[in-house]
Amino acid sequence: MNTVTRAQLAETIYAQVGLSRNDSADLLETVLERMSRALEAGDSVKISGFGTFSVRQKGRRIGRNPKTGVEVPILPRRVLTFRPSQVLKAHVNGAAIPASDDV
Repeated sequence: MNTVTRAQLAETIYAQVGLSRNDSADLLETVLERMSRALEAGDSVKISGFGTFSVRQKGRRIGRNPKTGVEVPILPRRVLTFRPSQVLKAHVNGAAIPASDDV
């Protein structure tokens, strides 16, 4: 299994868009920073044809240590979630891309 890195993404931008390598890396960093700031502020980030990143608030709850069985309080926290689009799901599963209702 391979992992896509920032450097690979910047190199792809360089190859396909034609910006310099430095400009490609700067563009990628700007996009990622903008997404991070939006998520920190509690906003959702929707990338059409890819999916939606959002932040959920989880409340306080009681968990259990699986090794000892002792109950432990789990404090409230914010968690990042990702919901893939139907298009991305179809690509991953090798299925036909769903027809768009926007036409």
